[in-house]
Amino acid sequence: MTKRTKWTAVTVSVIAMSVFLSACSGFTGNNSGSKAGNNTGTEESTDPSKQPEITLNVFSNLANFTGEQSGWFGKLIKDKFNIKLNIISGGEQRAATMMASGDLGDIAVAVDYKNAIKAGLLLDWNKDGLLDKYGQDIKKYAGQALEANSKQFGGGKAIYGIGHNVGSGSGPSEGANMNFGPLLRWDLYQKLGSPEIKTVEDYLTVVKQMQELSPKSESGKPTYGFSLWSDWDGIVSMNAGSIGALFGYSVGDGFNASDLIQVKADEAKWQGVIDEDSSYMRGLKFFFEANKMGLLDPDSLTQKFPDVANKYSDGQVLFAQFPWLTDGYNTEERVNAGKGFAFVPFADEQMHSTGFSPYGGNWYWSIGAKTKYPERVMQFMNWLFSPEGVQESKLGPKGLLWDIQDGKPTLTEFGYKAVTNSVDMPAEYGGGLFKDGGNQINNSTIALSTINPETGEPYDYTMWTSYLNKNPNPVTKSWRDAMGALTIKDYVVKNNKVVVKPPYFSEQAPMEEPSGIKQKKAEVGKVIKEYSWKMMFAKDDNEFASLKEAMISKAKGLGYDEVIKFQVENYEKTVGAALKK
Repeated sequence: MTKRTKWTAVTVSVIAMSVFLSACSGFTGNNSGSKAGNNTGTEESTDPSKQPEITLNVFSNLANFTGEQSGWFGKLIKDKFNIKLNIISGGEQRAATMMASGDLGDIAVAVDYKNAIKAGLLLDWNKDGLLDKYGQDIKKYAGQALEANSKQFGGGKAIYGIGHNVGSGSGPSEGANMNFGPLLRWDLYQKLGSPEIKTVEDYLTVVKQMQELSPKSESGKPTYGFSLWSDWDGIVSMNAGSIGALFGYSVGDGFNASDLIQVKADEAKWQGVIDEDSSYMRGLKFFFEANKMGLLDPDSLTQKFPDVANKYSDGQVLFAQFPWLTDGYNTEERVNAGKGFAFVPFADEQMHSTGFSPYGGNWYWSIGAKTKYPERVMQFMNWLFSPEGVQESKLGPKGLLWDIQDGKPTLTEFGYKAVTNSVDMPAEYGGGLFKDGGNQINNSTIALSTINPETGEPYDYTMWTSYLNKNPNPVTKSWRDAMGALTIKDYVVKNNKVVVKPPYFSEQAPMEEPSGIKQKKAEVGKVIKEYSWKMMFAKDDNEFASLKEAMISKAKGLGYDEVIKFQVENYEKTVGAALKK
């Protein structure tokens, strides 16, 4: 999936979040004066594009793709750096294999960072003045994130990586569309008379009526209200947990440190996932009721995310808990015809949001200790954190897809078609569909809603003045008229339907999870996942209640309470303590 990073800032584990203790100044790297060695076998060049061609192995726990980076992003970095990227996708088993091999590749993204440092698998960026010589943009635009990382993991001297989604500003750090929904088929919702939705459970009745209006997709397949997938599950069901995000609680998945507690964004509150009144249990009940009503796609038990994405594109699904799920359906052709998804909140909604953090999140960018090309890797990573790199990595090369007009960034006509309906890129820009050619590493550097100092507007084109002022399509115009807002972000901020998690930093890294707790968490998580899926597809209320009782009994028998105790202690010493001040 290419959408996972649209909610990375939200899914960052709370235990790994830092508590703000003191203001951090801009980072000053190790000015050792030593000359960084050049492992390419040639004289150092100030122009990376003139250096010999190399291939860098990039192990990313966030990637959904394995193989050579192609398309417009592949061509862009080949022209700029004369490098190719061999993407190695993650997953628990692959990550363990890479760790055991002692080699995490040239670039390692979102790995088991603390243990990788302990094992000597990550390069110190201060070694031989590497950061000073080749990382000036990282120091300039993410200096506090470097300092925070060094204090937490390098004793204030070494730097083994940098967090993702570094940003500055106020309010939610997400883009115009935020990270959570719900979104409904706006055309169908309007046909129903736009009924008021007071609670999250009210969506069930509305979506059932929508299904009756549109029982078949464009290809003639049955429509469902909800379609889920399990390949993103961590130690709980990610989709069930996503309901909690609508009430301001954190969400974990299988690609970051997932916990058995969900915590409130802006308050010192936490819930155990299987507590009787937890938002996670409410999520399980929600999808169980949906299944009883014929609204839950039966393929949810076996399918993976790409299958779900294809179903949204075909119009088989009518509700989206994440805005980016709807990208495949909201094509230019459809929205111009008045068909598309739009945000429809419920009265009690308090959407979870992550605020801007100058310290970054805990999906770390790092360099493998065994790389033969430390300078080349640092040059590339430095560009990824620069204004040019952030903008072009997001939107492609300047001039073709976007440009500056009257001092402001704007999409070209080609660019507008590319982002709304995708297009074939010219061969000289890498060819292939625009939507398929983006950065497959799948991790952010600078938060896209941060202001680009070179344009004066956010990196996210959906927040550009030129984009917002462009004649809206019928779906967007209708939604704006009905909601009195330009974007989802605009609406939730104006109407106090979002709670924002403030940034934190602590020089002390979170407590290390004892092996006994780690083992119990894995065993408990296996039970919770298994029974969560069974509960969502239970045949009746009695079976749901029976499965729920069995899940709680087995989880507690395997050490659920001990895991909760450890995680709560960690939380109370860090984030919880700060929020109570």
